[in-house]
Amino acid sequence: MGHISEDRTRERVASRAWWLKWEQELSEYINTCERCQKANRKHGKKYGLIQHIEEPKHPWETINMDWVTGLVPGGKANYNACLIIVDRFSKSMRCLPCHKGKHSKGHCFVILDHIISTCGVPKIIISDRDPKFTPEFGPPYMTCLEPSLHFPQLTIHKQMA
Repeated sequence: MGHISEDRTRERVASRAWWLKWEQELSEYINTCERCQKANRKHGKKYGLIQHIEEPKHPWETINMDWVTGLVPGGKANYNACLIIVDRFSKSMRCLPCHKGKHSKGHCFVILDHIISTCGVPKIIISDRDPKFTPEFGPPYMTCLEPSLHFPQLTIHKQMA
């Protein structure tokens, strides 16, 4: 019969057979079928709560960051990932080649070289739930900057997945 929705399975059984309490038994079977449960299992982390993010008043004050991975290695350094950074004010985008699996301090230097050096320090960084963008990202990010440079509070907002 296949593993389809409960309603469609019910229709198919009803057109072919009947027995006492068949609907109840069919529901129990579907709800306990190991193959169905695996196919219908929710994967990944739970969604985060929606957070209000103020519209930025200046360019590069608030940025969005995300990864494109699984790329064919290329270039002199055999880059296999890309860090996408978008300014929420101007909608300007930077596509920075990286290596997948680089640690937070490595990401920090990519951001320092390509964003902070030309656009300034962002006040807010918005990312998805990637483990690379966790609270641990903050301290290495701050230590990349000169100690005399005053750095505004780093805020990492989690987008809904």
